[in-house]
Amino acid sequence: MRSYVIVVEKANDNYSAYAPDLPGCAATGSSPEDARARMREAIALHLEGLREANLPVPEPLTTAYTVDVA
Repeated sequence: MRSYVIVVEKANDNYSAYAPDLPGCAATGSSPEDARARMREAIALHLEGLREANLPVPEPLTTAYTVDVA
């Protein structure tokens, strides 16, 4: 099992998500939780497509942190 970092951003009327380690893999949702769930599906399909095409599956390399700023 691989764990990829995803970024969820507020868009106009919904939320968008992407995985920095998987260029071109993105999803949208009506809430952050919905975008996250859809992104899980998008990543699974993306990886399946790479495997079917005999392309390398990128290793998850991105690390995410939050920083508190006063």
